[in-house]
Amino acid sequence: MRKIELEIVALSHSITQTHSYAVVLGEVNGLRRLPIVIGGFEAQAIAVALEKMQPSRPLTHDLMKNFMNAFVIDLHEIIICDLQEGIFYSKLVCSTEKDTVEIDSRTSDAIALAVRFGCSIYTYEHILENAGILMEDAGSDTGRKKKEKQEVMVESDAPTGNEDLKTMTLEELNNLLNEVLDNEDYIRAIAIRDEINSRSKNR
Repeated sequence: MRKIELEIVALSHSITQTHSYAVVLGEVNGLRRLPIVIGGFEAQAIAVALEKMQPSRPLTHDLMKNFMNAFVIDLHEIIICDLQEGIFYSKLVCSTEKDTVEIDSRTSDAIALAVRFGCSIYTYEHILENAGILMEDAGSDTGRKKKEKQEVMVESDAPTGNEDLKTMTLEELNNLLNEVLDNEDYIRAIAIRDEINSRSKNR
């Protein structure tokens, strides 16, 4: 089967399931999107890697990457290979000097590792046909697509407290950023960091 390459275009709160998130994968050079519901822990693991944040201690997926690097195991790609009763199934394609193996994985864990290794994410046509969403053509600006790939867009269907950030001083924002990082709330940290950065640019 022909593999279709995907890229992460958004990370949002899930409207259908409380305390869950959705990672939205987009077809490279295409208009289809594949939303996948994931847990809050996995969402933070993906966001941390996308935003190049440095946790005080390694998260589980960082530990796994360090373990694989220590034993010279490379992650070549991940493939979202099946969809059964609304559940996505994935595999990690790993190799050593002597062998290449495919390892069964939860899709959220596979994506979190793919971001850390900088490897490609693939799926198959029948999965996009069954679970994909076709977006309207907003122009074929390749540069815009590449820019999307470098960002994580955090969206919410309910207030997250980000509305209060505009009213806080820079000092209060920095203190709050340290506090949420201590609590490992990386989704919230992204919003605070973006607010700090936007004020620095406007100076």
